Amino acid sequence: MSLSRHLFRQPTSKAVILRHYCAAPASESPASHRNHHDYLPPSSYINSWKPSQNPKVAAAQLAFLRLDYDRKVKQMRKQYIGEMELQRIEKLRKDEARKEALRIANEERRAAKDAKKKAEAIERQAAEEEFRQMLVKERAEKLEYWRMREKQVEEKKKEKNEVLRRQSSLWIDEDKLVTKALEITTVGADSFRMPNY
Repeated sequence: MSLSRHLFRQPTSKAVILRHYCAAPASESPASHRNHHDYLPPSSYINSWKPSQNPKVAAAQLAFLRLDYDRKVKQMRKQYIGEMELQRIEKLRKDEARKEALRIANEERRAAKDAKKKAEAIERQAAEEEFRQMLVKERAEKLEYWRMREKQVEEKKKEKNEVLRRQSSLWIDEDKLVTKALEITTVGADSFRMPNY
């Protein structure tokens, strides 16, 4: 049943019904939520309609008010949709900025890790090269030491052989020959004994 028919059937309650459709509920009054929300100023539609005594004029006025109300609601919906779209675009922009900041931070962290790994690899390579040089130097020193020892042994052998050659060239009495041979044998055996390293 339309509102105009309802008004025509009960002319005595026109103001009551109109107040019911036009007035805001008491629980949703701006005063109760003033601390939480900013509201628009009160609408001029509330309690603005003064019904005419002629039912046709009253119905025409009511139809005009409805059309005007629908037009304004449509405008407010468009404005609300526009605001929501702006908020959505702003949220997307912030999300993109946050993602870009995260991507840049990740790239910087990855670059720092790569630089650290490269520096560690260079340090490790330098330590390995230093260790290798130290081993080469030690081997060279050992080789030089063994060459020197071999040279000393050779020189001692030459000296002993020279001493034996000189001693053998001397004339030895027959009675001293056995003792001299034993002495030379023991000296020769000592010279050929390997050194203890």
